[in-house]
Amino acid sequence: MSERISDETIEYVGILAKLELSQEEKEQAKIDMGRMLDYIDKLNELDTSGVEPMSHIFPVHNVFREDTVTNGDDSQNMLANAPEKKNGAFKVPKTVE
Repeated sequence: MSERISDETIEYVGILAKLELSQEEKEQAKIDMGRMLDYIDKLNELDTSGVEPMSHIFPVHNVFREDTVTNGDDSQNMLANAPEKKNGAFKVPKTVE
């Protein structure tokens, strides 16, 4: 197992995470972080020379569509059922004094 994690590192990470760790928790965190680093070292041993770098797991395509007006100005039909209208807009009761 990796011995790269010092007590100072665990203290620093605890401060950054705003955690108050007991001595047992600090020792366990040191072991866990060492295992994580060992696993990363193991992953670094893989030959990835033929693998193209990715920015996402799933293929990302342009999801934007052209911004075109499809329904036009339909304000007269929208205002047709309004109980009250004023200057081409809905008229509503005043709610703030």
